Amino acid sequence: MQETHWGLRESPFRGCLDPNSFHPSPTHEEALARLSFLVEQHRRVGLLVGPPGSGKSLLFEVFAAQLRRHGWPVAKLSLLAIEPTEMLWMLADQWGLNPEQTASTAWLWRALGDRLTEYRYQQLAAVVLLDDAEGADRGLLEHVGRLARFDPSPEMWLTIVLAGRNEGMSRLWRPVLDLADLRIDVEPWQATDTAEFVGSALSRAGCSSPVFAEPALDRLHKLAHGIPRRVSQLADLSLLAGAGTDLEQIDAGVVESVCHELAT
Repeated sequence: MQETHWGLRESPFRGCLDPNSFHPSPTHEEALARLSFLVEQHRRVGLLVGPPGSGKSLLFEVFAAQLRRHGWPVAKLSLLAIEPTEMLWMLADQWGLNPEQTASTAWLWRALGDRLTEYRYQQLAAVVLLDDAEGADRGLLEHVGRLARFDPSPEMWLTIVLAGRNEGMSRLWRPVLDLADLRIDVEPWQATDTAEFVGSALSRAGCSSPVFAEPALDRLHKLAHGIPRRVSQLADLSLLAGAGTDLEQIDAGVVESVCHELAT
């Protein structure tokens, strides 16, 4: 309904981890530059930290795509509610080792070690991106620490980045925190970032006229506290509400109303 009313080809605020929807705000561009620094400088461990919905997972998607364009092996997985051996299996699978479902921890470590040695001889940067790190228990993080220490020689080019929420990352197992070379903080958007994101998303979806009035964009930013995921949610619901009441433009009152409904 909202696509037809606003003359859109598709929903502009899909809310999925689509690199095409990435908005290069200054804070996200800086985070990407720092992630690249970690890999290019052969740093072993980095931390990507930000509030929920700040775009950490999407940053990983965009960064992984950049690495693959360079031909570098990259594995990206979530540590949420997985077992230590499961993490090793997923890593082996993403690095093309085709592990059996019943592969033992010992077999997985041998296979991963052999693959990392291959990457070393090929002079390839191996990168492991671990999302939702604040949910990992000590057993899982012990495997992360072992992986980071697999080969201490400077010829080994392995970078591990753990991403998580501000309040959770400080509680990570201390030996892993001590390995971190760099902490990268993802900050909320500024008001200009929110306005540019909404405008570019609508434009990509086929809209040629301003759908949100300026006061509506300002209210949207303030109610979302500059958090990208929240911005997308409120913008999407505002489009739906505006279409339902046959509005020609979204005003601040519509944004306020859908935010209230979302909170109840």
